[in-house]
Amino acid sequence: MATRLGLGLPQNRQYDLGKDVPDVARTAERIGYDSLWVYERALFPEPATQGLYGVEGLPWPDSYRDVAEPLVTLALAAAATERVRLGSSVLVAPLHQPFQLAKSLATLDAASGGRVIAGFGTGWSLDEYAAAGIRPIAERGEVLDEIIDVCRAVWGPDPVRHDGRITKIESAVVGPKPARPIPIMLAAGSKKALIRLVDHADGWLPVGMGVEQIAAQWQRLRDLAAERGRKEPIQTVLRVNAEYAAKAFDGKGRQPFQGNADQIVEDLVAHASIGLEEILVDLQGTPRDADELKDVATEVFEKARAAGV
Repeated sequence: MATRLGLGLPQNRQYDLGKDVPDVARTAERIGYDSLWVYERALFPEPATQGLYGVEGLPWPDSYRDVAEPLVTLALAAAATERVRLGSSVLVAPLHQPFQLAKSLATLDAASGGRVIAGFGTGWSLDEYAAAGIRPIAERGEVLDEIIDVCRAVWGPDPVRHDGRITKIESAVVGPKPARPIPIMLAAGSKKALIRLVDHADGWLPVGMGVEQIAAQWQRLRDLAAERGRKEPIQTVLRVNAEYAAKAFDGKGRQPFQGNADQIVEDLVAHASIGLEEILVDLQGTPRDADELKDVATEVFEKARAAGV
């Protein structure tokens, strides 16, 4: 069975959101992509008080200066499509008020006919946490735990009840309900995060950094699931942040998923061999506009399918 392929929606500042998001979404669905995805970057601190991913001295990419709000972007795509699933890889969940996030996702799922995938992560930006004002970044794990619990409660049968640190619902009718149970997928790497995934989530959202690294993480996760007695399969969607170049790179020191379409597909073939269910290819960074993004997305998809991905 071929690996499912997803496409990152245009959220960066070179795109006309109201026109390009529906256009790219429709094109991706017509080409044959299985899913459409968004990511979250809430702000761009200037001057930066913290390096990228919290690494001292590592600069933030310029593309982070202007990133469209993810759920609004998904709503634009939902209205323009009928089949493709609509996911986040990832929402920085603790930046959101738990009840409102749960209700927004339920509404989007109901409106789209049951196509939403809730991909959550905890993030790393001190400035984003300060701006959101939900809880301090030191409490992000606990906040994510409560968000998962609130989502399960709000999406479940009425009356909804929840008694948490942030959200308290005594007894209430909350609608609309999702069209079906929304899968919750987590970005996870640490032992604690992997345990949260195994015990409380439906799937895993790794980032493509190389075949050997991903394969080792995937085996570690499956071993942990077996240790903890998990019976349900773990869904998987690998995120690929691709850097497209019209001309081929010489391969010397080339990072995975950098180069022309042939080189990107070569890396897709290698990563698909690990056995992950789906690969999300985010190509939006290098194209100049939506027309170029659609052309690249078409080329990558057609060559990937020809290569057996």
